Order: sequence, then C-alpha cells, then structure tokens
Amino acid sequence: MFKLEARAQPSKLLMVGSPVIALLITVLVGSLLFVALGKSPVDGLRMFFYEPIKNVYSLTELTIKATPLVLIALGLAVCFRANLWNIGAEGQFVLGAICGGWVAMQATPDTGRWIAVAVLVAGMLGGMAWAAIVALLRDRFNASEILVSLMLVYVAEMLLSYLVYGPWKDPQGYNFPQTITFLDPARIPKIVSGFRMNIGVYIALAAVVVFTIFLSRTYAGFQLQVGGLAPAAARYAGFSSRRALWTGLLISGGMAGLAGALDAAGPQGQLTPFVPMGYGFAAIIVAFVGRLNPVGIVFSALLMSMFYIGGELAQSRLGLPKALTGVFQGLLLFCLLACDTFIHQRLRWVSK
Repeated sequence: MFKLEARAQPSKLLMVGSPVIALLITVLVGSLLFVALGKSPVDGLRMFFYEPIKNVYSLTELTIKATPLVLIALGLAVCFRANLWNIGAEGQFVLGAICGGWVAMQATPDTGRWIAVAVLVAGMLGGMAWAAIVALLRDRFNASEILVSLMLVYVAEMLLSYLVYGPWKDPQGYNFPQTITFLDPARIPKIVSGFRMNIGVYIALAAVVVFTIFLSRTYAGFQLQVGGLAPAAARYAGFSSRRALWTGLLISGGMAGLAGALDAAGPQGQLTPFVPMGYGFAAIIVAFVGRLNPVGIVFSALLMSMFYIGGELAQSRLGLPKALTGVFQGLLLFCLLACDTFIHQRLRWVSK
C-alpha cells in the first residue's frame, strides 16, 4: 500500500514555484475540459488568458474585479496567519455594501465629495460589525468561527434582499428590486474618463504596502503570526489570544466591508440582489495562491480576475456554462493543495 511520508527537507525552489506549477496543471486540465465540452482548447484558453489583457480597456476592467479580491484577501491573510478561519468574508462584503449604500442614498445634488469618504468608512464599519458577531461568539461561547461566519453570509444576503425588495426599493424603478442610483457626489471617483477604473485601485495598492509593513515590521503583526504558528509559545510569551482573535477578525471584516462599499458605490452604482458576486469566497483562493503574502496576493488576484472575465466571455461567445469560472477557480486551488502536499511529503510503498 502507498503511504505519505514527510520529506526531511522540502525543496525551497518548488515551494516558491508551486503556484506556477498549479497554474500550468490547471491550464492543462482546462484544455481537456474544453475538448470534452466540444470546444476548441485554443479558443477557450484565449477567453481566459488573452481577452482580459488584450487592450487598455480590458486591463482597466481587470482592475475592477481585482480590487475587491485584493482587499478581501489581505484581511483574510491576517486571519489565516493568526490561525483564524474566517470563511464568511462574503457576508462582510455584503454588509459593507449595505452600510455604504445607505450613506450613499443620503446624498443630494448639493452634497460635497466628502460623502464618498463617508461611504467607505461606513462600509468598513459594517464589515467590522458583522465580523464582530463571529468574534463575540467565538470569544464567549467558543463557537466555531468557520460555521458562524459561513452562516452569517446567508443572513447578510437575506437582509440585502429584504431591503431592495422592500423599504429601499426605488419607487421609480419599474418594480425592479433595486435602490435608487447613487448620485455623483456619492460615487467613487474614476481615474480616467471613459473607463470604469476608479481610485479603489490606489486604495488597494496602499493597503498592500500597509499590510506588508504590518505583517513583517510591527510587533502587533508578529504577535498575530506567533499565535497562529505556535499557540503554546505565544501563551508563554504573554501574548493575548483574545486580542489576536478580535484584531484578526475585525481587520478581515473591515477590509471585506471596504471592498463591498467600493463595489456598490463604484461600478454598480446602486444596491441590487446581485451584490454578492462570490468575491468573499474567491478571495480565500487568492490568499492561499498568493501564499498569504500581500505582494503575492496582488498577482493572485489578477489571475483570479482573469478567470472571472474569461468565464463571462466564454459564456457569451462560446456558449459555455457560467459555472466554468468556479470550475477554474476550484481547479487552481485543488492543484495548489496537491502540489504542496507532494512538496512536503512523498508517496512510499509499504508492504503489508
């Protein structure tokens, strides 16, 4: 029988290169999938890896998808390094959109541009409040943060549906479940006229710098990581596990809420039942493919954004199912986990 046996010294080169290897395997398996669906692999791969970057407009659209993924994944990286498994960033994203959207709806034509800042702050606070529920139940009752955060995703989606179908529905919206379109003062400013790319790109890049410093150059970041890697050592050193719990979840929730507000007041421009786009779940893959490193997360988010756009193009141009986006995302994570398993362990035949 075969048995997994830990390697004495895993290859550092393979550990760094495993995301690339996982991507190559994903491309290979994806090509076989296109053949099975009766489509040309060349056409299919072009939708995913060429069309999203072929011109300036495509690149700006790529940033629209990548910005929320980067922000959410940065927060999740802090949680995961602290050994906290926040699986419900999607719900915190939705709450950020709801809270930011409420502030945006208060704008009038005479309101100053300052309200856009208030929209983002409200989004962050909304995401933090939703994550605080998870932290409170874990802290007081030792409830699993995995289950609590995941179940709260559905609560957030039901709350959004109630609002857009009920009290927040646009009376001039022909009975569609949507809020009013946010006025210009409450919208996130665009960087270049004629493109949807907005200052969320700058916010995401600034966040990458801040999180890089926080995780690698600050005492608080060191405490979080020690608590995740060696809880016993952290307790011996006097680090507070309770503080790490609240800090990690509040940072993660705040970043997801910020992403939700940016998306609602940016490219969406209103709240609809389609605010949940799966960014919170996809960001988990982004964080792990990026090795929980802020710089790696940027490249991982761009790749995941290509999958989003490629899936939409494959659906409209090749007639393939929309679920193909999720298939590619899942393939990438599965291949990465498989690569990591065989980098750290090897198969050995053991006779009975």
